[in-house]
Amino acid sequence: MAMTATQPPLSERGAIVERHWQELAARRRMYTGLGAVILILAITGSLWFANETNAGKFFDRLPYFFDFVGELVPRDGWEIGRALFDLPSPYDDGSMKFNYPEGRFYLTESFYLPEYVHKMLETVNIALFSTIIAVIFGYALAFLAARNTMPYAFIRWPVRRVMEILRAFPEVVIAGFFLAILSLGPIPAIIAVTVHTIGALGKLFFEVIENADMRPDEGLRAVGANWFERVWFGFTPQVMPNFMSYFLLRLEINVRASTIIGAVGGGGIGEALRLSIGQGHEAKTLAIILLLLSTVIAVDQFSAWLRRKLVGEQAFQSVT
Repeated sequence: MAMTATQPPLSERGAIVERHWQELAARRRMYTGLGAVILILAITGSLWFANETNAGKFFDRLPYFFDFVGELVPRDGWEIGRALFDLPSPYDDGSMKFNYPEGRFYLTESFYLPEYVHKMLETVNIALFSTIIAVIFGYALAFLAARNTMPYAFIRWPVRRVMEILRAFPEVVIAGFFLAILSLGPIPAIIAVTVHTIGALGKLFFEVIENADMRPDEGLRAVGANWFERVWFGFTPQVMPNFMSYFLLRLEINVRASTIIGAVGGGGIGEALRLSIGQGHEAKTLAIILLLLSTVIAVDQFSAWLRRKLVGEQAFQSVT
C-alpha cells in the first residue's frame, strides 16, 4: 500500500510568510514579462530605425551580412604568414597588395622587424607609457580625493570633479581633439589615453584607499607622523597590491584603446588595419588581426601571472 505524506498545516506566521513569498514571486514574474516586452519593443524599434535611415535597405542587405568575411579569405593560406613576416609573395604583381618586403623596419643592414610587429610594438608602447604616467598622477590624486586621507572637503570635492571630467570622454574623442591640434602621430594618442586613464584609475584608487585599515594611520598619527609619512607608510603598503592589479587591468584596456585610436590617425597597428581593410588586402588584414589577438592574449596572460606574484597565490585559492 502506497504511503502518502501529508504536509502539516502552516501556522499563522508561516501562512503570512508563504503568502508574502507568493506575492514576491508574482511581482517578479510580472517585472520579468514587462522587461521582456520592453526589450522586444526596443529591438523592433531599433531595427525599424536602422531600416529607415538606410533607405529601406537594411533588411535587404541582411542575407549578405557575412560576405565581408568571405572576401577576407586569401588565395593562399601561406600569404598570411608572408604578410606578417614581410616575406616575398609568389603572387607579387607590383601592386600594394603583395608588397610585403617594402614595410620592413631594418635595425641593421641584415636584421629587420616586420612592419606589423614594429607597429604593434608602437601600439603597446603607447599603452604602456600612457598607463605608467596615469598611475603616477592617479596615485597622487587618489589620496587627495579619499575621505580618510583628506578631511578637507574644499580640496577633496574639486579633485573628484577633475577626475570625473577626465574620464567623462572616451579616448577616441580626446584623441580627435588633439589630432586636430597636434596633427597625426602617436603623441595625441598618448595624451588621450593618459588623460582618460588618470580619471579612471584615480576613482578606482581612492575607493581602495577609503576601504583601507585605519589602525596603521592611527599609530603613525600617535607618534607625530606628518601627512606624507602617514600616506607613504600607513596606506601605501596596504593598497599597493590592488593598485598594481588595477594598473595591469588598465594596461590591457589601453592596448585595445590605442589600437582604436590608431585607426583615426594615432599611429600604431590601428592605422595599418584601417588601411588594409579599406584597400581590400585580405592577407594583410588577417595578419594584423592574428597579431592583435596574439598580443592581447599575451598581455592578458602576463598580467595574470604578475598579479598572482604580487598578490600571492593564496588570494586565488578557493575556500573549502
